Amino acid sequence: MHLIRLFKAHAAHLLIYLLIVIISFVWTLIWGLHTTSQLPPQASAEYSIKPATNGVLLHVIQTTPENIGLKAITANVTDRQDNGINGGFFWQGYLLSIAVTNDQPVKGQPGDYGSGWYNTDRKRGTLVWDAKAQTFTVQVVENASELQVLDRTRYWAQGGVSMGLTDPLGWAEQAISEEMPVINEKRMRSGIVYDRMNNVYLVVAPTPCTGEEFRTAVQEQVGEKQLVDGLFLDGDGSSQLKVANFLLPGDHREVYQMIALLK
Repeated sequence: MHLIRLFKAHAAHLLIYLLIVIISFVWTLIWGLHTTSQLPPQASAEYSIKPATNGVLLHVIQTTPENIGLKAITANVTDRQDNGINGGFFWQGYLLSIAVTNDQPVKGQPGDYGSGWYNTDRKRGTLVWDAKAQTFTVQVVENASELQVLDRTRYWAQGGVSMGLTDPLGWAEQAISEEMPVINEKRMRSGIVYDRMNNVYLVVAPTPCTGEEFRTAVQEQVGEKQLVDGLFLDGDGSSQLKVANFLLPGDHREVYQMIALLK
């Protein structure tokens, strides 16, 4: 009888132990699945506000080249569903800066005036993302057919005015040769720049500043001293930004092209 009672006691202890193990396993499995399902998706862009030492306040969107979409619009950027900033120069609805994806301008057909196929009337700085080569370049061209890429079905190109981040002495002369508007007047400014890791930054300064002041602030505050080059975009009242509920409407005018985040 003693042996039977001992056996039953050991069996009961073993059963309790097994139940504890099973419950622990099931709880761990449930908790693990719950934790995995609650992980936030990887951010496709980061937004920050950076005050420079020269008094210029920068609003900065950091993202990847694959997350950039060039779009023709007829609206203030802040009235759109898309997040992003204004693009290149325009006049009466005609695009005066290159805005091309895979050899297709954002408005109309290749070769059409005002479609985004041309940097109108002059060779100007154009930021090119070559997806096959996985490289950015700034190319000074007059139209999209001059752009140098490895695969013409896998690139985008945004025109503006060369910022010349690698040319501390000659950048202003180059910008003026590309007909940079009001370079020495205090106006709101916009730009697009990239760094050594192929991060791309969309930058808007609502602070009225000269071209030099904006460029200096960008070099100081954006890209952690790893910037390579970039462009001035259209500015003044066209300097517009939308990121969720953060809105910079410029002077509330309509613009005709934007650099949008795809997600």
